[in-house]
Amino acid sequence: ENMEPAPGDGMPNDVLVVEDDPIIALDFEDTILSFGVKTVRTAANVAKALELIAVRPPEFALLDVSLIREKSYAVAERLEALKIPFAFVTGYGADTLFPAAFAGKPRLPKPYSTDALQALLQNCLRR
Repeated sequence: ENMEPAPGDGMPNDVLVVEDDPIIALDFEDTILSFGVKTVRTAANVAKALELIAVRPPEFALLDVSLIREKSYAVAERLEALKIPFAFVTGYGADTLFPAAFAGKPRLPKPYSTDALQALLQNCLRR
């Protein structure tokens, strides 16, 4: 009864958003769901994100680099270990010095464009 999207639309089914601003998190959630992604889970901090990943690994994750009082790199390391594709969300001109391990990861600048976010999600499963 539930219509599976045609294979090849390239959208992940389950996306984790790690974002400490509830308004931005909600915006990401609405936007990502509008692309046809089935499930979006959000976490405002590293501990919650790691908990959600432990419960069920997402197919893709979007990580805001600067969370309240912490960076999201611990989440990135966990995703990397599980071979789950992810992208960083960066504000402030994106000149942040990234740890070398993540320098090559895709980034979504804030404020983000819907098209850029959609492209990221579509490409994530092809990598």
